[in-house]
Amino acid sequence: MQSIRTSGMRTFVVSIVALLLTPATLYADDAKRLSDSRVVLSEMRNADDSGIPDSIWSKAECVVVIPDLKKAGFIVGGEAGSGVMACRNGSHWGAPIFMKMTKGSVGFQAGISSTDLVIVVMNREGADKLLGNKVTLGADASVAAGPIGRTASAATDGQMTAQMLAYSRSKGVFAGINLSGGSLRPDDSANARMYGSEHSARQIAMGAVPVRLTVEGRAFSSALGRDVRATSGVK
Repeated sequence: MQSIRTSGMRTFVVSIVALLLTPATLYADDAKRLSDSRVVLSEMRNADDSGIPDSIWSKAECVVVIPDLKKAGFIVGGEAGSGVMACRNGSHWGAPIFMKMTKGSVGFQAGISSTDLVIVVMNREGADKLLGNKVTLGADASVAAGPIGRTASAATDGQMTAQMLAYSRSKGVFAGINLSGGSLRPDDSANARMYGSEHSARQIAMGAVPVRLTVEGRAFSSALGRDVRATSGVK
């Protein structure tokens, strides 16, 4: 009987500890996503010979950063990653919202690669699609590889008419990235942890609700180059 009581108490204590640790673990993942996105955005904006052109950045309606997009497979493979999106509201950037991306692929392939991805959204129509339930790149929204170099500008018809321009840097055995067919959507669970479940991704991104950013959120916003329209407090 004593053994049963001890075992039951141990199970109870382990359950309570798990409940206490779970939010901290989830928040740590969210904080890392913001921090990694800040690093990727800063580096890809500031690279003189391969960075996002100033002429493109100045016209951006929104930006999506997916650090460490994973691609793996043999014959049948797939890609998955999570990141952050922010949109301009006048001369200010809205608060960052969490996003996730998935894509399946079929064909001969082998190996594992990791890609840092930045998608620059060039018009409000593209932004509205991303802030909906889900958008399929290449089908619901046009996407093209963006011009590179700080002084470059859109040169091809695809670049000039695309709703989104993609920038990537890869590490691993795969070269380049094809985003067509990829599914990109708000990460509702992560956004609820950060801002509360009562606010939609669209409301947060467009500055329709007051928010208090975490330290990591404010650091990401500073990498955008303009002050975020949010309160100065830390959540």
